Amino acid sequence: MTHATTAFPSTPLDLLYSDTEDDLRASVRDLLADRCPPAAVLARAETDRPHDPALWHTLAAGIGTAGLLVPEKLGGQGAGHREAAVVLEELGRAVAPAPYLTSAVLATEVLLGCDGAEAAALVRELAAGRRVCVPAVPLTLAPGAPLPAAVQDAGGGILTGRVTSVADAVAADVLLVLADTGLHAVEASAVSLDPRVPLDLTRPLADVTLDRAQGIRLADPATARAAVAGALLSGAGLLASEQLGLAEWCLTETVSYLRTRHQFNRPVGSFQALKHRLARLWLDVASARAAARAAADALATASPDAPLTVAVAQAYCSGVAVRAAEECVQLHGGIGMTWEHPAHLYLKRAKADALALGTAGHHHALVADFAELPPP
Repeated sequence: MTHATTAFPSTPLDLLYSDTEDDLRASVRDLLADRCPPAAVLARAETDRPHDPALWHTLAAGIGTAGLLVPEKLGGQGAGHREAAVVLEELGRAVAPAPYLTSAVLATEVLLGCDGAEAAALVRELAAGRRVCVPAVPLTLAPGAPLPAAVQDAGGGILTGRVTSVADAVAADVLLVLADTGLHAVEASAVSLDPRVPLDLTRPLADVTLDRAQGIRLADPATARAAVAGALLSGAGLLASEQLGLAEWCLTETVSYLRTRHQFNRPVGSFQALKHRLARLWLDVASARAAARAAADALATASPDAPLTVAVAQAYCSGVAVRAAEECVQLHGGIGMTWEHPAHLYLKRAKADALALGTAGHHHALVADFAELPPP
């Protein structure tokens, strides 16, 4: 299948950060530095529920980040994907256990794609930070992939079925369930959760079982599938910003460590071989920043090239995040291998993000398809 999208963006992209975005970054970074330091993340990662409700309330409601994608008429900030991307950069930098990607991005985008008073009311709850809402789809579900049809409606919104590997389901108040009759909102208390052992301890996974659970229908099947498809595209594009923030932290921490660690009476970072490795990584991170910002800007402006730009960002940024985390672990030496150092959290998040919302291989195939080239 080919697409009309051209191989090069038809409209100019703004890759720079605005003053508003810089101010938002400073607020989120200060909050995470105070309330989500590495020691706290490590401690919470050892529990079944790594999320910090107090941190989420401040992030979502206090700073107002939960409503960045929500129009002002629905109680949101009326901002856009560029601002949400900045938040995700900082959450990636702190490897914060917060359901921002799943609730403030994916669920919000799904609900904004639906018509009706019920969807609008739930959007208002999300934008105010009063509720956490999570789409009941596998974390690995990618843009352009077939949507699952695992849940059946017996009539009247009585839902039965099972969805595997739902991210942040343990933190959700409401689940958005895609059934054969459309999209339904289901209270989390009405379903059974079977926690899985995730690679990334800061983003828990669970299998969701619905056994005649009562749902509220939000959209018909066609509208629901279009809304979920649009949310997956936005989620994949903004996930690149989380991967960028993660890679930047790994690079910064590694450089700082190598400046202070000495061997043979010299800073380890002065060795030429390590300088070359760090220089290559710096170039990779700089390129990842351009790709992630391009995706965020394309989504914010509803560019017709957004699917291509998002695929390029994911195809590139996921690999950069993994390489940066691997270098962080290796160049920290023995301390990087310990449970007490947070490097392993970044490596696990990078590896898990490389599978979330489509693998790099999936996005490479999309790029080839959009550009009408033979697939890799």
